[in-house]
Amino acid sequence: MKYNFDKKVDRSKNHSAKWSEMDRHFISNDLIPLWVADMDFEVAPEIYEAMKEKLEQRIFGYVYRPDSYYQSACDWTKRRYGYEIDQKTLIHSPGVIPSISLIIRLFTNSSDKILIQPPVYQPFSSVVKKNKRTLVTNPLKEVNGRYIIDFDDFEEKCKDPDLKWFILCNPHNPVGRVWTKEELTRMAEICLKYNVRVISDEIWRDIVYKDYKFTPFASLSKEVEDITITCFSPTKTFNIAGLQASFVQFPRKEELEAFQDELAVLDIRRNNAFSLVAIEAGYRKGEGWLNALIDYLEENYNFLERYIKENIPKLKIIKPEGTYLVWLDFREFKLSDKEISRLLQEKAKVALQEGSIFGEEGRGFQRINIACPRYLLEEAIVRIKNVFSKI
Repeated sequence: MKYNFDKKVDRSKNHSAKWSEMDRHFISNDLIPLWVADMDFEVAPEIYEAMKEKLEQRIFGYVYRPDSYYQSACDWTKRRYGYEIDQKTLIHSPGVIPSISLIIRLFTNSSDKILIQPPVYQPFSSVVKKNKRTLVTNPLKEVNGRYIIDFDDFEEKCKDPDLKWFILCNPHNPVGRVWTKEELTRMAEICLKYNVRVISDEIWRDIVYKDYKFTPFASLSKEVEDITITCFSPTKTFNIAGLQASFVQFPRKEELEAFQDELAVLDIRRNNAFSLVAIEAGYRKGEGWLNALIDYLEENYNFLERYIKENIPKLKIIKPEGTYLVWLDFREFKLSDKEISRLLQEKAKVALQEGSIFGEEGRGFQRINIACPRYLLEEAIVRIKNVFSKI
């Protein structure tokens, strides 16, 4: 194998939040950490070499951002998704959630309502509420172990003239759906009909399994592109979240300039020295590594699914179409969320993400991160089996 995803890497001493902050959220730091959404894999060697070259300069002053940085993102998007974007519509930002928060602050009013689709990434609700906007939900529906959109409810919510924005999560965290072109088109038609703008969080766009296809929401048509602000980043793709960098695509020049001005006020316009070279190296040279990674993640999922079906039949598993996060359904055990988490932590010694943080619709679920060497995933699921198979 060209890339060794089975390699054991000790992250307990490298200031890893995933490994060293468990005692802030769980009972201790001696659990197997499968909660935070980053990977326990070394980065692509091409990224490492680019960062090493920067390190060897031994100077880390303010960074100039060349056009090639943005062009690498445009070329990647066209190559993988057939969607051509102008680099002049892109702007650098420290992260997707800071971007969404700034978009809400700049382009909405206090009387505006904003729609999300729970169970969904928990900061979506917090950035709406903390910016003192009204949160509206269009809960996803689980049908035979797969989540679908309640389009009747979606349209009913969009009819409200005070509902101005919809935050889309595609691929969806935590349920793992990669929305089809048909699903996206139906949502887009409703948004256009009722003048609802869209913030499309596409940070997981690159981690999609072989039977599924990702479609950028803004690529549906020029009309849809005009109402959409897209947030994306290679940080999940290449396991470089700690470098704090993302892109925002603005179809409207005046909104890009307003966003840029706000970043200037906060003085957070620049990349750090390493994110600049890491991102361009990933987009230019990291595709082989990414494809191998997706194969490994799919093998990890297949192992997990087989093991659970054979050894913990009461535990149901929602098959992901994208991301490296898997939604586990503990509801057949008839336990409260607190009791499930207590057993996982105190008895199994495993740290998963409790489903209820993603909304009421997540009660009875836990999210597990499978982006780790197989031995670690196997040890964790065996521990879970040893506890829950007795219930």
